[in-house]
Amino acid sequence: MESRYGRPLSFGLFPAPNAADLGLVRSLARYADEAGLELIGIQDHPYQRRYVDTWALIADLIARTERVRFFPDVANLPLRGPAMIAKHAATLDVLSGGRFELGLGSGAFWEGIGAMGGPVRSGREALESLEEAIRICRLFWSGDRSIAFEGKHYRVKGLHPGPPPAHRIEIWLGVSKPRSLALTGRLADGWVPSSTWAKPHLVPDMMRRIDDAADEAGRDPGEVRRLLNVAGRIVDGDVAEPLHGPPEHWIEMLTGFAEELGFDTFLFWPQEEPGAQLERFATEVVPALR
Repeated sequence: MESRYGRPLSFGLFPAPNAADLGLVRSLARYADEAGLELIGIQDHPYQRRYVDTWALIADLIARTERVRFFPDVANLPLRGPAMIAKHAATLDVLSGGRFELGLGSGAFWEGIGAMGGPVRSGREALESLEEAIRICRLFWSGDRSIAFEGKHYRVKGLHPGPPPAHRIEIWLGVSKPRSLALTGRLADGWVPSSTWAKPHLVPDMMRRIDDAADEAGRDPGEVRRLLNVAGRIVDGDVAEPLHGPPEHWIEMLTGFAEELGFDTFLFWPQEEPGAQLERFATEVVPALR
């Protein structure tokens, strides 16, 4: 099966980085790797006291897996800064043999960001900083011996980047506002929303904003990958909610998300019994969609 944009479908996992559940997270990652899932995305909220650091956790999981790719879903730009994000991303890509991609966000939960000493930005400032970060990351990975960039929020001068990543790292934006969706279409490699807020009736307009901006920039909208974190429960019996029901209901729903809405990648976000739920997703849902 392919998405509306002609992309083959991919599947992955979206586990919570709870410090109390590290053994579970490691076992989920190993299962995803062995089951042939393609991606693991991990949310990045450094101010959340229950969570371990996302980037350190990804490094730990890379060392325990062989094939599955990883990305922060999505990286907290205000607390990390683009040059260090680019350095860390390239390093993890080298360590993993090319198994790292970059999910990037302009920031959310500004009270938590401010509590950690980060900048509290307006919507316009967050958008400006996100575009600057994309440009700096791409410069950092370009292979140039020295790079410079002067922006309103970020600047680098005489920076000697390295090591280069093992493959071309893609940048996927976790955004929702009209101007940031247009930025996705103009500059990014992908869009990664969550089903908790990207409701099916809202998605067509969001997709159009990405597509229109891609067209205006001279890009094929099909170049932009469309990923979705899908939160729900696979349970036998009657359908209780859009993403709460038996495997055949999940197959029908995700088929519609691919063929009608245009998503090509689904990262399962189990809401209970993560081990058993992931196994059902990998063995009862994914094969039918492939």
